[in-house]
Amino acid sequence: MNKSINLYPDEVHKASLGAPEYYPEIDDACEEINKATKGLGTDEDALIATIGSKNTVERSLIAYRYQEKYGKELKELMKKENSGDFGFLAQLLSLPAPDADAKIIRKATKGLGTDEKLLYTVICGRSNDEIDILKKTYFKRYNTDLTNLVSSETHGDIKKLYLTCLRGVEETYDPKYHNASKVEEGAKTFRRKCRGRRGTYEGALFEFICKSPPQYLQMVDDAYVKAYHVNLRYALKKELRGKTEDAALFTLGMKLRPYITAAKLIKSTCAGMGTDELGLSCAILRYQHILPQVMVEHIKLFEKSIGDRVSSETGGDYKQLLLEMIRVAWPGAP
Repeated sequence: MNKSINLYPDEVHKASLGAPEYYPEIDDACEEINKATKGLGTDEDALIATIGSKNTVERSLIAYRYQEKYGKELKELMKKENSGDFGFLAQLLSLPAPDADAKIIRKATKGLGTDEKLLYTVICGRSNDEIDILKKTYFKRYNTDLTNLVSSETHGDIKKLYLTCLRGVEETYDPKYHNASKVEEGAKTFRRKCRGRRGTYEGALFEFICKSPPQYLQMVDDAYVKAYHVNLRYALKKELRGKTEDAALFTLGMKLRPYITAAKLIKSTCAGMGTDELGLSCAILRYQHILPQVMVEHIKLFEKSIGDRVSSETGGDYKQLLLEMIRVAWPGAP
């Protein structure tokens, strides 16, 4: 890959620039949502059939169009009409994709302590374009600079990683520049920063990972294995600890093996005692556009589809909404 993958479809990128293009089905969906939330109580089945059955592009258009038609934000309607895990997922589904990510960041940084896993899975490993969209969206929605927010809410080495990611510094791959000599130099640099005389240079490692385009980073990884008999992932695991290790490995994974990394993240929300419903909702929402590729890797890794995992770990309307999102991403998925 010449650059990190986009999680937003091209149409969402265009809509974020203020030029959404509507079609009749979008107006129909807005009317169906309005009907499902009128009167006493909410028709959850109708909501699942309407908002849950739309892909990332359609949901973004519905979010823009609903406010134009009815003069109120769809997310606020979902917040008023629904609660619990179903309610929060309905709120995310009622927002354009970048606004949903902004809301997840808000959720991760509000209250006592920061939910690091929720935060790094939004910020780390994103393309330059989507980092730029995310920063602009966050400021527009919350009147707060995202970099300043993250700087104030985090600390230590993981803060260094976040701030590097938020700069959007990934280079464009150029085979003339990212040549064999550059690859050899990169492998040696990574090794030195892992084994400096004064310890590990975490900031320099994060800068290297974030700046390197995926194709070049893969070449460095191959060269590192050849020279030192371990890969970059192993080197990071040896040098880092805790959430910083998790976030750095996630960043590296999203550059080298994004679909496998996303599959492992979804699985991790269902590991241990109980299900992390918030993490599961956010992951399936964020990766819906690339879910067919993620599903393939999930089945290879765990011999189980994402739909089967959701069915066994969740229940009620919440489960049905997640399953509808999966079905939309890949009709007839195993």
